[in-house]
Amino acid sequence: MTTPVITFFNNKGGVGKTSLVYHLAWMFSEQRKRVVAVDLDPQANLTAAFFDEDTLEAMWDDAKSINTIYKAVKPLSQVGDLAEPELSKISSDLYLLSGDVTLSAFEETLEGVWPESLGGKNLYRPFRILTAFWHVMQMAAQKVEADMLLIDIGPNLGAINRSVLIATNYVVIPLGADLFSLQGLKNLGPTLRDWRTEWKKRLDNWKAKEFDLPKGEMEPAGYLCQQTSVRLDRPVKAYDKWINRIPAVYRESVLTETKPPKNLVPSNDKYCLGTLKHYRSLIPLGQEHRKPIFKLTTADGAIGSHANAVQEAYKDFSVLSKKIAEVAKLDVTGVGK
Repeated sequence: MTTPVITFFNNKGGVGKTSLVYHLAWMFSEQRKRVVAVDLDPQANLTAAFFDEDTLEAMWDDAKSINTIYKAVKPLSQVGDLAEPELSKISSDLYLLSGDVTLSAFEETLEGVWPESLGGKNLYRPFRILTAFWHVMQMAAQKVEADMLLIDIGPNLGAINRSVLIATNYVVIPLGADLFSLQGLKNLGPTLRDWRTEWKKRLDNWKAKEFDLPKGEMEPAGYLCQQTSVRLDRPVKAYDKWINRIPAVYRESVLTETKPPKNLVPSNDKYCLGTLKHYRSLIPLGQEHRKPIFKLTTADGAIGSHANAVQEAYKDFSVLSKKIAEVAKLDVTGVGK
């Protein structure tokens, strides 16, 4: 049995995707769900959220250890096979499969074997390479008996992200309240459909069955809005028009609905997983102490209004995690008790 893969993806950057994965990984672990967070963004920002620069340097320079996902798939670029990954234990129920700034070197290898996987002969290596991320992630999940894999990827439509999405069961789409996020959403839906269709052709072409392949489901789990600013618990007026256009664009571009219901806004749209507030100075405070914002204490400087914001953040991420778990058909019995 494989572990469900939930990928957070938007081809538009700057929407708080990495911070979202980081905080949700912590929240799920708080709720006694065993999580493996996987950093598949060549910028390795998720990994940097967990570790300081000295730790990162030692990790990346350690040639003997398979402590990043790139080191686990790198042998396929030569004449070897996948290596079993080493996980970093963050807490009792949270593990990290670390990223690597050299991961971008694998992009060309992935791009080269994509057309080969539709050929008629010698398909073992192309399929092994294209599904390398899925196999390594599943190995990592099995090692610690994880309930879920949460994936952070970069904001682009390149070969690395295509292979990650092939390995994905559910896609969560973070959005900002701006024109660029809206345009990115219009590009994202057709791309997911194209990749799903193209992968199905390749699955039909795979006859040897030497190893399992991911199904490439890429089921849209929903979207969430990141508020740039909040006044009286609502987005400021300048952002309202963009936020309120998201439901229709999501339904048209991602779900291919031809006539979405009128008067939809995120607050009454069943596909909206949540609208996260902008937590102002809590974010840099969390980064300074390498903690999720909802675990900050008075000793960390979370006093006065900050202390109240910490409690609000805990509630917000708790609700969001439960919604994602439900959509992804994960057992949420007893969560939050």
